[in-house]
Parts: sequence; structure tokens; C-alpha cells
Amino acid sequence: MDDAPPSRAAALAAVCAAIPAGRWASYGDVAEAAGVPGGARWAARLLSAGGIPHAHRVVRADGRVAAGYREAGGAAGPEAARRRLEAEGVAFGRGGAADPARRWVPGG
Repeated sequence: MDDAPPSRAAALAAVCAAIPAGRWASYGDVAEAAGVPGGARWAARLLSAGGIPHAHRVVRADGRVAAGYREAGGAAGPEAARRRLEAEGVAFGRGGAADPARRWVPGG
């Protein structure tokens, strides 16, 4: 999983696993919960490599799905993540942002 120390990568995976179905969190939120404050780009890079379960539940702070989304098995792009989130009950507005009422903040 990229060049992240194994403990931080495992912490990120654990945070992603904790996001309930039908909810979303931002890259910054999950990075901070994984012990990397200010690490939104770090989290985005690691999650874009694919292979971390529930990565589709992590989106940009504005609620939009990042263009670099990928998952193990080949599904790629924001459309794939959006379809998965919508199947879990997350609605998206006209601008493409996920419903802010469905945002999940670790420890919140």
C-alpha cells in the first residue's frame, strides 16, 4: 500500500472499516483519525491505490467523489464510488456533492 508505514496504513484501513454503510467521511477526517493530522492528500493517495475495503465511503471535504477513486477488482472512477454510495442510501445534489447530513466524523 504505497510508501505508508504499515501501522498507519492499517490504521487508515481500520478507520475506513468503521464508517457505517450509508455514511461518508472526508479524506482529512480519516487521515486525522488514523494519526496523520493534515494528511488528506496522504489518505487520498493511499486509498486511490485500491484494496482498502469501504474506500468508496471516503470523499473530498466538499462531499464530491474524487476522480482518482479505484477499488480492487477493476471498478474505477467517481461513478463507481457514487453508485456504491447511492446503493447505501447516500443522495447526491445537483453539484455532485453527497448529502452533508450523511457525513460521518470519526469520534463524533
